[in-house]
Amino acid sequence: MTNHTAGTREEWLAARLELLEAEKELTRRSDELARRRQELPWVRIEKEYRFETDEGTASLADLFGGRSQLLVYHFMFGPEYTAGCPSCSAIADGFDGSVVHLANHDVTLCAVSRAPLAKLQAYKRRMGWSFPWASSFDSDFNYDFHVSHTEDEWQSGAVEYNFRTVDFRPAEESPELAKLVAGTATDFATYRREGPGMSAFALEDGVVYLTYSAYERGIDVLWGMYQWLDRAPLGRNETGIWWRRHDEYDSE
Repeated sequence: MTNHTAGTREEWLAARLELLEAEKELTRRSDELARRRQELPWVRIEKEYRFETDEGTASLADLFGGRSQLLVYHFMFGPEYTAGCPSCSAIADGFDGSVVHLANHDVTLCAVSRAPLAKLQAYKRRMGWSFPWASSFDSDFNYDFHVSHTEDEWQSGAVEYNFRTVDFRPAEESPELAKLVAGTATDFATYRREGPGMSAFALEDGVVYLTYSAYERGIDVLWGMYQWLDRAPLGRNETGIWWRRHDEYDSE
């Protein structure tokens, strides 16, 4: 533990009550942002996307599973990857517990990746997951939702991601990022041509609409372990990439 101010219970309570007011304000602000998300205009999906799932070939509408709302996690697992992104894997560890509750509230949660279905199924077995996971291999879906990028886009330095144009080509690959790349047995360019994100869809009268998308820190709240760490005595307390896949912590 680090050096930290110590005090009496009374001093702690006074400081905690002051913090509570700030937390309540943040909660009210979060509720307001949630309302504004729901007020975004819906965008009709005109393209016919096809996916491979455990049940066979499916359309985007099929992924709803008979419900009216669909939440897609854009999981970084490209066709060349030998395993899913370690960071996406840490996020996905929290999916199984939520899927059943969402399903009983008219919401389907499904991951989508470009890797072929057989790769996804094998990795899913390794991780012990049961949530729905569809392959968009040979589809424009990931590209259209700006979580996958072509080699030409990469080389141009003009990749559209998180609602802006960015250059993902690093001057020098960091040792920390190299750990994530090594975990998929690819090179940096191949690894980073995939990106994380989430998208929300509505199905109404047989028509699918995009209602919301988020990327980068916009999906931070989906990473359950960080919500716990933000309430731990030392907070996130990190200087680099410390997490691994859950079956790899005892491997070193």
